[in-house]
Amino acid sequence: MKKIGCLMLTLLLLLVCSAVFAEEAVTGLQKDVVILFTSDVHCAVDQGWGYAGLYAMKEGLSAKNHVFLVDNGDAIQGEPIGTMSKGQSIIDIMNVVGYDAAIPGNHEFDFGVQNFIERASAANFPYLSCNLNRDGKLVFPAYVMKEVDGVKIGFVGITTPTTPSTSSPSLFMNEEGTEYMYDFMQDETGDKLYTAVQKAVDDARAEGADYVIAVAHLGNEASSSPWTYADVISHTSGIDALLDGHSHDTDQVVMKNRDGREVVRSGCGTQFSEIGSLTISRDGRISSKLFPWKQDISAPELLNLQNPAADAVHAESDELNQTLQEVVASSTADLMINDPVARMEDGSPVRIIRNAETNLGDLCADAYLNQAGDADIAFVAGGGIRASIEKGNVTLHEILRTLPFNDYLTVIRVTGQQILDALEYSVHSLPGPFGGFNQVAGMTFEVDPTIPTPCVIVGNMFHHVDETMERRVRNVVVGDRPLDPDASYNLAGPDIQLLQNGNGYTMFEGAEVLVKEGKLDNQLLIDYITGPLNGVIGEEYADPYGQGRIVVVNSAE
Repeated sequence: MKKIGCLMLTLLLLLVCSAVFAEEAVTGLQKDVVILFTSDVHCAVDQGWGYAGLYAMKEGLSAKNHVFLVDNGDAIQGEPIGTMSKGQSIIDIMNVVGYDAAIPGNHEFDFGVQNFIERASAANFPYLSCNLNRDGKLVFPAYVMKEVDGVKIGFVGITTPTTPSTSSPSLFMNEEGTEYMYDFMQDETGDKLYTAVQKAVDDARAEGADYVIAVAHLGNEASSSPWTYADVISHTSGIDALLDGHSHDTDQVVMKNRDGREVVRSGCGTQFSEIGSLTISRDGRISSKLFPWKQDISAPELLNLQNPAADAVHAESDELNQTLQEVVASSTADLMINDPVARMEDGSPVRIIRNAETNLGDLCADAYLNQAGDADIAFVAGGGIRASIEKGNVTLHEILRTLPFNDYLTVIRVTGQQILDALEYSVHSLPGPFGGFNQVAGMTFEVDPTIPTPCVIVGNMFHHVDETMERRVRNVVVGDRPLDPDASYNLAGPDIQLLQNGNGYTMFEGAEVLVKEGKLDNQLLIDYITGPLNGVIGEEYADPYGQGRIVVVNSAE
């Protein structure tokens, strides 16, 4: 009890901004309803709050409130514990914590659709998605109903329609790769998604839902339009609050729906840096707030939390950790996915690897280029590089955290024109982030983000470059020579991007495949560091902003 009391005091001290919304009161609630939610945990089982901290919070709040717990997606992938168990370890832990519902984010499918369906069947809670279909039928329930004190609360699940392009399109297609077997309602206008969401909301209301809470993996990134949370809220009615993930933000927003009624939207960051809380009070008021964890040490460790969730995490982690603590190399510099200086308003790091060159991006691209053998250029999407590496000893655990997706090395033969189109698409979202922003090796180029992108994108996939418009990319040099659009080049990179249209890269379709299913990405990084680099990541990677391979310019200057 002392431990829980200490934890609750910590929660009160760390409470941050909340968004408040007043609805017509629904009589009958004897206690407030608190809906705790997690988003984009990405296997951070003992980081930040950790699952043990979440369990303690849930138990503590249950003393005076009705408490529900939901997850907004991207839970089972991102760390070795998820990679090496293909998500099963995370499901086992979530079962112990006691989730009431969850939705699949785009990365739930990284180990294959059938794998995730099997993992979902092992969960003691329902997975929900109102817009994931196979052959016109929902794969998961659209919503689930919960009832307390005679008051019904409908939880509607929404999965981002960007899933095929941000996971791997081939995972959702037939064996021949000729047509999609799974559909996320990803039409260009967004109308299919809005219709699916509205149907789920209306069905929940027809079943007697007094409140409808959307549990979503949509986000706020422009590259996700027309399927952002704002798009969905503004084109639907009947949702009281939308709990959101995907973009890793912590924004607390109140905006109007299609009928002009206010809807609370709340994001809670990533990797247990925050735990979200939505409260439905006895008088019908709805408010959101976050419980942040800003300490350098995790809550389970600092508070010495001992509970069933902590036991479950230890059981799944102990054996794995013995292997993962093996030192494979050393680094003389911090290798970054985040800006070493800039911070968000809430003090969290600014992730730059999806819109700028970094030293870690250079290292990963160099590893692909070196290990590919006969390759001229290497691309690695910034969205696939997930964790920074601190200077000093580098363990197997850090390597697997950095490249957790187990993508295969691929080499294809392409034209210079295809490279130019790929570079244009890579930078089309600048200055904003894009998971398909490429870190490069074997080449340099300049980009002017003040020029409107000439890329035509259909269904979140590259379609073509509008040649009537000025290109952003210029002065492309391969090796020590300007790129020739008519020449052929060997391009190395992960299979998801070069062969499976990952992140919407369609310009390589039909290219000659020189290497297929080569080394796994994390293994080739290890082999590059321990081989050509002799186990030491040296001064050539000292600058966190990289080696000047991607130079941002402004044509007005």
